[in-house]
Amino acid sequence: MNIVVRTLSDQTYEIVRRRILVGAMQPGTAVRQDVIAAELGVSKIPLREALGRLEQDGLLSSYPNRGYVVRDLSTDEASEVFALRLKLEPGAVAEACLRATPADHAAAEKALSALEAELAKPDGDHVSFNRAFHLALVRPGGHITFQLMERLQILAERYVRVHLEPMGRDERASQEHREILAAWTRGDAKAVEALTVNHILGTLADLKQQLSA
Repeated sequence: MNIVVRTLSDQTYEIVRRRILVGAMQPGTAVRQDVIAAELGVSKIPLREALGRLEQDGLLSSYPNRGYVVRDLSTDEASEVFALRLKLEPGAVAEACLRATPADHAAAEKALSALEAELAKPDGDHVSFNRAFHLALVRPGGHITFQLMERLQILAERYVRVHLEPMGRDERASQEHREILAAWTRGDAKAVEALTVNHILGTLADLKQQLSA
């Protein structure tokens, strides 16, 4: 059995991160450090460590004499992040499907089932589970590839949340995920790559329309 020790900084990071991703802390608003520290019962040291990590994740921006502000969503940033995913992810997932073992297949199926269960909850953390599923498809491809894709998935998370807000988007995403997983499990690299390209392109097209509205 592995014992996972979560520091105050880790716990604070997860709480504030979730608030940003679910929209409880809106883009453009200042982070009230004194209020959050008092509410969570933590000192400013673990809070600052958590906020620094959230800035690295692209969720916050820091300004001299102003502190941290929740970053605005932008079409330009979404385009950049998803363009990078489009360049790297389809090939990485296709390569990984050729190396995947039965254990990898089981892990990916488990990750997708967990995501689908989370999407059914009104307050589910589907963004984190979406990242876990996409990374499960990349993991067999190698450590460096996994690290690069993990970074891109983190940067994409708040845009994924926005994308899934309209009615019916979660059902479409689940269908696309199932199609990708089926091709991935049978080792059909060509189909995996094509399906992943279409999945990312569709998400980006929707986001551009939403963010420009």
